[in-house]
Amino acid sequence: MKDGPKIAGVAALIGDPARANMLGALMHGGALTASELAAEAGVTKQTASAHLSKMTSGGLVAAEAQGRHRYYRLADADVAEVLESLMGVAARAKALRVRPGPKEPALRRARVCYDHLAGELGVGVFDACVRNKWITLAKGEHVLTRLGKMKMSSFGIDMEDIESGARPVCRACLDWSVRRHHIAGALGAALLDRYYERGWAKRKGGRVVEFTKAGEAALQRTFNFPPPAEQFG
Repeated sequence: MKDGPKIAGVAALIGDPARANMLGALMHGGALTASELAAEAGVTKQTASAHLSKMTSGGLVAAEAQGRHRYYRLADADVAEVLESLMGVAARAKALRVRPGPKEPALRRARVCYDHLAGELGVGVFDACVRNKWITLAKGEHVLTRLGKMKMSSFGIDMEDIESGARPVCRACLDWSVRRHHIAGALGAALLDRYYERGWAKRKGGRVVEFTKAGEAALQRTFNFPPPAEQFG
């Protein structure tokens, strides 16, 4: 096939182990220096800089200078969603780390996927929204229903603001650990912000999102879904 986007070049950029580790380190939505990314990838700073140059040219990462430092982040949410999906494919193919780190259970329960909530709790919210008819499929895309918009507004989401932006309001992102969808897009980002604002959860280093016991109970009560142990057990 000669027509359409050429995916081979992008796939090659992601496929290199060092570059894949760097991209994974940026999945928390923040920015890191070349030195920090070199440490994540286990390569020298010079090698990391060469990799970052290729990924910047390839549209996977974006660079921003601040003072003496140059910071790198994922180019946009689309890149994060592609990476999350690839992690799901790797998990299904059992291409997993031989020795998972101590944060692995916490990452599976609740983590940041760029700027929205992933993991068991993120999937729980998505499933509840579908079950309660707050989110539905329309022409192959997930959209908020009228009832869903009312629900989100009552939760403190400024629907007029997120609907007026250029970013899609509601997207389904395939969760690598649960292999079902969580909420991405402008709505997913706004929801995660509200969890923080209400004191239900906080970031705990890297990508882990730690909910308080009361916060997790409030999340389940607000979106009407069972505890993850019951839902996925």
